[in-house]
Amino acid sequence: MKLMSILFSAILVNNFVLSKFMGICPFLGVSKNVKSAAGMSVAVTFVMVMASAVTWPVYTFLLEPNGLNYLSTIAFILVIASLVQLVETALKKYIPSLYEALGIYLPLITTNCAVLGVTLLNIESSYTFLETLVNALGAGLGFLLAMVLFAGVRSRVERCNTPACFKGLPITLIAASIVSLSFFGFSGVVEGLFH
Repeated sequence: MKLMSILFSAILVNNFVLSKFMGICPFLGVSKNVKSAAGMSVAVTFVMVMASAVTWPVYTFLLEPNGLNYLSTIAFILVIASLVQLVETALKKYIPSLYEALGIYLPLITTNCAVLGVTLLNIESSYTFLETLVNALGAGLGFLLAMVLFAGVRSRVERCNTPACFKGLPITLIAASIVSLSFFGFSGVVEGLFH
């Protein structure tokens, strides 16, 4: 039950984009169409899970026992950067169309605070290794959900007759805030299901 609670909380209640406002750069930049939003989200989810799988043992067995906790952010960024290079190389070789569609946003996963935030939150929450992986997967799926939903919203908004003062970024931010507000309703649902 605890693993299900962690998973659904990460997807719906503690959504990194819509509740914690982390990862906004790709959220606003890549959410113009569903295909690139989904591709970016899958890449971010992969990096989140892999980074969590690597950073947890690094922290637990190397940094913490040696009193090097203060190096966790630097160590985690190095792990994340390495994983992003791996994903970038794989996409370039096997899915070049997605690699081209993501453009500059793919290297930005390295500095995406949502990825770093998940790894640090796992340590701060004292999750076990399995709980760490479940939380990272939930955070990635929440990122995917937010990106795909917002890509659909943006495509509808762009077809609407918007007043000139709201065209572009202003209407995008207003739509993002409304989508974000809709996720606050899930907090009671998830708590009621698993507690």
